[in-house]
Amino acid sequence: MRGTQRSQIISTKLDQIAEQAVEHPERVFTSLIHHIDEDFLREAHRRLNKSAAPGLDGMTAKEYAENLDENLKALHERMKSGKYKAPLVKRVWLDEEGKKRPIGISEYEDKIVQKAVAMMLEAVYEQDFSDFSYGFRAGRSPHQALQEIRKQSMGKEIGWIIDADIEGFFNNLGHSEMREIIKRRVNDGGIIRYIGKWLKAGVVDGETLSYPEKGAPQGGVISPILSNIFLHHVLDEWYEEEVKPRLKGSSFLIRYADDFVIGCEMEEDARRVMEVLTKRFERFGLSIHPEKTKMVSFRKPPREQSGGKGKGTFDFLGFTHYWAKSRQGNWVIKRKTARKRQRRAMKRAWEWCRKHRHEPLREQYWKLSLKLKGHYQYYGIIGNYQMMEKLYWHVVETWTYWLNRRSHKKSMTREQQEVFRLVYPLPPPQIVNAI
Repeated sequence: MRGTQRSQIISTKLDQIAEQAVEHPERVFTSLIHHIDEDFLREAHRRLNKSAAPGLDGMTAKEYAENLDENLKALHERMKSGKYKAPLVKRVWLDEEGKKRPIGISEYEDKIVQKAVAMMLEAVYEQDFSDFSYGFRAGRSPHQALQEIRKQSMGKEIGWIIDADIEGFFNNLGHSEMREIIKRRVNDGGIIRYIGKWLKAGVVDGETLSYPEKGAPQGGVISPILSNIFLHHVLDEWYEEEVKPRLKGSSFLIRYADDFVIGCEMEEDARRVMEVLTKRFERFGLSIHPEKTKMVSFRKPPREQSGGKGKGTFDFLGFTHYWAKSRQGNWVIKRKTARKRQRRAMKRAWEWCRKHRHEPLREQYWKLSLKLKGHYQYYGIIGNYQMMEKLYWHVVETWTYWLNRRSHKKSMTREQQEVFRLVYPLPPPQIVNAI
């Protein structure tokens, strides 16, 4: 059987499960694990990111695929016999704004099993998830979430924004709470056991081995769908069924993974939501950060107010949102790169140019161009040109600075720098997303 045929069969199977979830929203699925056969595992392998870093065993996707048939057969046999064990997870630390964020890297074979279970869970839960949930979902993006915030805030006369922060969500997610929430919709013993194995898998950090009593490894293939399932119950359903009907004015919720904002028309409603929000998350072993979570006055300024900007601002998905006058003289919500993200991008550019200054010029030019284009791909939205331009000139000047320090020879003159920039022109800012 050809690969395309296998993929079509698996997609059809998942579509059938999805249709059942739509037709029977109250149904609890108890028999899903048997669908994960060798062909299903092969499709999971096909859908995985092959360039991701290897786990503790060092096995890459390319190496695993060299004996794919034999490897998948042996893997499936271990799964059927109950002998499959979740391998240890390698922990690495990413530097973000001077803080270290832990990432868990599973072994490649384990990623296949995680992907297979994630595909099964997504087939069920994608039918349940709310329209205002945008993170880690097919066909949805952070730019759509940003666009919806602007639309909701301007269309519903929103006056207050609750800018919330869940304290260490992935590190503090309760294992028993997670399993109980999943059982409300998917009570398949095999799937529940696999999830339990992954949540409890040992973590290797340098020479230290630990077994977490709570939390899910951020970076794990299964983690995005688990976080969406958890927060769908804890936050999304709660907001739609219990909070929103009790508010006096209009409101909205926009969530991207564990990052969310709530907008309220009336201050009284916003204060009530702030009060119950903390209690709601505490019920599930989580905390709303008392300092990072704030209620922001974000009402549209009166039309007669001259120029300038509105008073309130908030950050979401890397952008600062604020009221400002359009070219036509109307008050609109604009977005610009948040200060923390801008500083981080500038710092990374500085460190990269310093570290790679001895590489061939053409290679440096190619890599820096890719980095800038990648930045524009996300931050290139209407109204954000100025912030991108600042980064662009920072990169241009930083690159020149470190190239001048590659040796003890005389630095480039201003005229030589101008010629150099003509020969190696870094890509200028570009508006990529018209939102």
